[in-house]
Amino acid sequence: MSEAPKPQQVPATPQRPPLREPEVNKLFRMVMKHQGSDLHLKVGQPPMMRLNNRIRRTEAKPLTQEDMEKLLLPTLKEDQLKTLKETGGVDYSYVVGQEEARFRVNLFYQRGKLSLVARRVTSDIPTFESLHLPPTIEKLCHFDQGLIILAGVTGSGKSTTIAAMLEYINARESYHILTLEDPIEYTFTDRKSIINQREIGLDVSDWHTALKHAVRQDPDIILVGELRDRDTFEAGIHAAETGHLVFGTIHASTAPSTIGRILDLFPADMHSALRQALAFNLKAIICQKLLPSIKPGVGRVPTNEIMIVNPTIRELIIKGEDKKLADAIRIGFQEGMLDFTESLTQLVLRGDVDKSVALEVAPNPDALKMAIKGIKVAQPGIL
Repeated sequence: MSEAPKPQQVPATPQRPPLREPEVNKLFRMVMKHQGSDLHLKVGQPPMMRLNNRIRRTEAKPLTQEDMEKLLLPTLKEDQLKTLKETGGVDYSYVVGQEEARFRVNLFYQRGKLSLVARRVTSDIPTFESLHLPPTIEKLCHFDQGLIILAGVTGSGKSTTIAAMLEYINARESYHILTLEDPIEYTFTDRKSIINQREIGLDVSDWHTALKHAVRQDPDIILVGELRDRDTFEAGIHAAETGHLVFGTIHASTAPSTIGRILDLFPADMHSALRQALAFNLKAIICQKLLPSIKPGVGRVPTNEIMIVNPTIRELIIKGEDKKLADAIRIGFQEGMLDFTESLTQLVLRGDVDKSVALEVAPNPDALKMAIKGIKVAQPGIL
């Protein structure tokens, strides 16, 4: 009797080896684990990160140029690598794993060697209370059109304050919010509003195209990441004129000096028309600086100068009397306006900031000393 044929064994389907993720992800995850804000990589130094506004070195060995190339070049697309080689630096977004975290990366050459600074982009958007912002900020979120400008130096928390304002609106109003950023700094989740975020270079080729398309996308609110030049400012003011609420940032040290900073973007023969446009479309300027806090568990707190465009300020802008704006802000305290002296006084008296730190950054240290003692000094009258 012949044996029954043995069943044929089907060869196992070869398993595809799992894709090996970039080695640099370990360093990004280190920042996430320690709740750092930035990753710094430089040849000759160990990996570093920013914790509570201080750069901390890790105990790893110093990086070589070969290490940097091996870690970072695989994260670049072809066009980004080309930009790096041609211009010496490139900005891009980097996503760790399956959307575990997003980083805003600047990769650049210094002294012929690669360096990297990466800022963590978060979806955990802080509230006004957690940021220790003044109550007027909430009031400004209720405008339905016009231009609101956040002014300050790099690293002064402008983007974080705007994110908190947009999230406040997102939780309360049924709007379409459109953000144009280079790169995206906070990622939003739709709540009552719909939020579309467009990253320049990734979702749209350039600022000009993004701004041209913006008003066709039925937005109620537009965030223009940075009012960096004449084109972006003109687009922002045009959107405000046509019934949108527009947020933008600019580099300036005080609320009144922001007007001059905007005028500098344009030739002198356009200044008169520009002043008219600002007077009737600008709603407020918030200037911000970040200071180290002495309150336990709080890293930094903002000091703010807030100028709200009322009839007095509108007239000063039109007439070109910018030197009088500081007094107009002081007089407008009851309307929610705030100058740096008053803001710093409140921070010191609340125990948020050390008096010596406040005096260092105060535009008028003598006026601040008197204000802390409860004495309001009359400034030279110009109104």
